[in-house]
Amino acid sequence: MSCVGINTINAHPSKTMNANVYGATEGAPEAAKLNISQVDIRVRDLLLNGLTFSSGAVDAISFLELGKVFTAFMTGNIAFLGLRVADAGGPGWSAIIVAMAAFAVGAYLGTLIANSKGDGVWPNHVTVALGLSLIGHVGFQILWLAVRGQPSTDAANWLIGLWGVAMGMQTAAVRSLHVEGVFTTAATATFIFFFGDFATWSRSAEEMRRLRGVLISLFFGATAGGLLLAHARICAPALPLITTAIVVAIAALHFREPDRGMK
Repeated sequence: MSCVGINTINAHPSKTMNANVYGATEGAPEAAKLNISQVDIRVRDLLLNGLTFSSGAVDAISFLELGKVFTAFMTGNIAFLGLRVADAGGPGWSAIIVAMAAFAVGAYLGTLIANSKGDGVWPNHVTVALGLSLIGHVGFQILWLAVRGQPSTDAANWLIGLWGVAMGMQTAAVRSLHVEGVFTTAATATFIFFFGDFATWSRSAEEMRRLRGVLISLFFGATAGGLLLAHARICAPALPLITTAIVVAIAALHFREPDRGMK
């Protein structure tokens, strides 16, 4: 299959993608000269959808079974922390603190790895960071099976920590791609970018397709996670583990050449 190259990036925002979409520094003049494979862009976007689907399942399972906290969506946890400070109820202190601290550790580690120098639509360091995040997923699965899907408060905190680190690493890895409006673990920015465009019509069809795909993937991930908890509880955490592993495998194969995205 031949790759369709994007030869130029028009300066007018209504016709083209922002340079950040291609991993270039915002405003960099050389961005207009990049010749990027459309196939690589599509593969990258599908991988982002897969990661968003995974995090949707993660947050659904975390919220329903691990003390009503999120392991990917930190906005919710900060709001919960405020509720606890106000003595207005909400999740327990330990669950909130563990979730936020673990995510911070994961974001730190993921940034150290994924921010290494790399070229193209999907640098190898991003795949490495996501591959290492699988350690958290595997650890979660092992502990979940050990407690037969019925974790105590102490076990739940360990589970929150494992997924928090994994989600922090995933977020940092995706952030290093500089895809505007896409984080995979939170949809607020995506929501704003997508619906805000109806006021200006400044985004390309490609950008809108990408944003729409992220929102839909998050919805279906949460739905799938909830369904598994209801009907196949012990298997529920396997969904984000398998999904993320598939993403890592495809990325490793498709983007195995460091400069592939630049050809």
